Amino acid sequence: MNDNDELKNQKHKSAMEKQKAKVDARIEQASAERGVAVLLTGNGKGKSSSAFGMVLRALGYGQKVGVVQFIKGQQLSGEEIFIREHCPQVAFYQMGTGFTWNTQDRSGDIAAAEKTWAFAEPLLQDPSFDLVVLDEITYMLAYGYLDEAKVIDALANRPREQSVVVTGRGGGTALREVMDTVSEIKDIKHAFAAGIKARKGVDY
Repeated sequence: MNDNDELKNQKHKSAMEKQKAKVDARIEQASAERGVAVLLTGNGKGKSSSAFGMVLRALGYGQKVGVVQFIKGQQLSGEEIFIREHCPQVAFYQMGTGFTWNTQDRSGDIAAAEKTWAFAEPLLQDPSFDLVVLDEITYMLAYGYLDEAKVIDALANRPREQSVVVTGRGGGTALREVMDTVSEIKDIKHAFAAGIKARKGVDY
């Protein structure tokens, strides 16, 4: 090893020591122990995929999980197939009407959204559930299919140790404010825009 390499190694070690000190200090400051509310939003691909990654993570620890999917349902998805076949312990419910731009039936969509919320709301009141996923519920708020205040109140007043993941574009300021973590996934490039069909195992 020459002197130049040694100097680089020393600089790297010094930088990493400073970085570690900063990380350790932030970990030390994070002393609150409770469930977290996570919003995965933005126009990019991967919001639901990320939420189901957290489902698998929670199941790996033997935690109790509930998943409620708004909008999706007419076409089977890989995650639905896997959960129904291999994870019967997961409380799983789909609205089952498909996309609102396909149904074109506002009153029917509202009724379906309210029926789905009637399944989701008790999960947010049950302390035995460690993780609850509300997939695509932001659209229900954006379209006015669900009472925003009621949904926000349920999220804010869920059991202290329960974590919740909400996915979908938008959702409004009130939803963002009540969440602990908000991640926005940006659409930089998408295969569909280039005429490539949705891929089984990747997109659904």
